[in-house]
Amino acid sequence: MTNEPTTTQPEIVTEGDPSGKKYLLPFIFVISLFFLWGMAHNLDSSLIPHLRKAFNLSNLESMLIDTSIFLAYFLMAIPAGIILKKWGYKTTMIVGLLVFAFGAFLFVPAANNLSYVTFLIALFIIGCGLATLETSANPYAAVLGDPAKAASRLNLAASFNGLAAAVAGYVGTHYILSGKTYTQDQLMNMTEAIRLAEASSVKTPYIILGTVLVFIAIAFCFIKFPEIKTKSIDGEAKGSFLGALKHKHLRWAVVAQFFYVGAQVCVTSSFIRAAQQGAGFDERTAGIYLFIYGILFTVGRFAGTALLAYVKSPKLLSIYACVAILLCLIAITIKGPIVVYALGGLGFFMSIMFPTIFALGIEGIGDDTKPGSSWLIMSIIGGSLVPLTMGAVIDANNDNVQIGYSIPLACFLVILYFGLRGYKIAHK
Repeated sequence: MTNEPTTTQPEIVTEGDPSGKKYLLPFIFVISLFFLWGMAHNLDSSLIPHLRKAFNLSNLESMLIDTSIFLAYFLMAIPAGIILKKWGYKTTMIVGLLVFAFGAFLFVPAANNLSYVTFLIALFIIGCGLATLETSANPYAAVLGDPAKAASRLNLAASFNGLAAAVAGYVGTHYILSGKTYTQDQLMNMTEAIRLAEASSVKTPYIILGTVLVFIAIAFCFIKFPEIKTKSIDGEAKGSFLGALKHKHLRWAVVAQFFYVGAQVCVTSSFIRAAQQGAGFDERTAGIYLFIYGILFTVGRFAGTALLAYVKSPKLLSIYACVAILLCLIAITIKGPIVVYALGGLGFFMSIMFPTIFALGIEGIGDDTKPGSSWLIMSIIGGSLVPLTMGAVIDANNDNVQIGYSIPLACFLVILYFGLRGYKIAHK
């Protein structure tokens, strides 16, 4: 065995002086993408309980919102990887922004026609845009600078994804959730006019989001991005989609990312109903705590970025996974406001998981960085499948949302294993 990895690191190819200053503006624009897709994901936390009322959905049916958006990740990851390989990072990000915007604008006809299917189609298209963005932006942020600081750099960019969680919590609470509570009989007999009013509240936030996306896509056309290329020892790029899986730590990263995204979606999407059921809060109060949860997620990202300067990323990931397991146990077994405090704590301790797993997964894989990134984006399908399992568990236990948190608990056990052993790079 040797101490050298089996592949080379990506190199950044730029014109002129390759100083860090040349990377600043592109990095800022990439950070904006993290914020925007964070808005899309975290608005779902308000969208699920809201559309559940408007369309009188079961827990399992309402989780199709997550399924639609994350199924798109799985199906779009390979096409996005092909686009990335053929046209580069900048063009791929512009394509992702425009597809994302199109899906956001589809919320208008979905609300006007009271069509849950159209909402799901719109969310699927948004998911295609997000998959394209993440396939390009995550590895770009990771390798745009010193490889030794990849995890810190990716956590810094992802901190703005966390900031979006707080902003989306505020927007969802004040502009999507109506604050009205209906009995089952009232839901069954709700008039079309009331349903239309409930569904229509989503239009303004998504019109604004879509418009911002179009403007940023236009701005991207005028910004020069250093393209990232990889070289193997003989000077030829040898990366391939299936070949990337020869890296054992990448395979484990894909598994860990699958369960992490599933856990995060479960925790966030069920937050409002868990706060209502476990702590007895009304919908608006639960929405306020969702906003606080988003703030804690953001603080966790920035704090995690700072801690990574002193604690190795696998160790910090393992510590955070242990705390998350404990908080899930509290959310499952205890009643009262402490349930909401535990869920808020999960926001803080989940915060570094996605970017840290991503950075550890592509570490040292050189030519396989782009296809490896596609695999890690495909693993986001966990956000589609794991919440369905949670929804089925809740429905099978007489609508007991707290019991449903046993599903994210199991996910954090997998992440703990990755932080302890799965991340290790196999050497020759």
